Amino acid sequence: MTLDQIIFFVSAVIAVFGATMMIVQRNPVSSVLYLIVSLVAQAILYMQLGSVFMGAILVVVYAGAILVLFLFVIMLLNLRGTEDLGSDSPPLRRATKYLVSLLFVVELVFVIRAGFKAQTTSVGVMGAVPGTDTFGSIESVATVLFTRYLYPFELTAVLLLAAVVGAVAIAKRDSTAPTSTKEKVEG
Repeated sequence: MTLDQIIFFVSAVIAVFGATMMIVQRNPVSSVLYLIVSLVAQAILYMQLGSVFMGAILVVVYAGAILVLFLFVIMLLNLRGTEDLGSDSPPLRRATKYLVSLLFVVELVFVIRAGFKAQTTSVGVMGAVPGTDTFGSIESVATVLFTRYLYPFELTAVLLLAAVVGAVAIAKRDSTAPTSTKEKVEG
């Protein structure tokens, strides 16, 4: 087994573990931190493909900017993740965690198996064959992003803007609302 294969397997396991832990966490801040772990492991996989730009963008844009925005919104809304879901929820929650973990492990097995069975190189998402000089380069990413995926890119920007405006509006409404009926009568 070569060093590249070891790095791939370790990164793949860490990425799946981080994604699984992100889903099963009750605390939203812990979920965001596990998502950062998963994204960094995915960035390593991109760098193994020879796409250093895509790996760097994944870390800088997603782990650096988007997840900081998520943390800002979570803390602005004061989400604690301590709500009681009822007395019947712990066994159901445990079963859901195990089911999600099992599904991710099965997916990982299928991906690894498909990777070993692949005999030919195919055209990648960025319009170039992985391992060549144009795969994941700034020019190929920009060409695909601003031609083929321009509308989804702009829609994502509008969606993120709406989420931030909504979070600020909810937080402002909660902070200006009276906290008791006595304050309603006096105010």
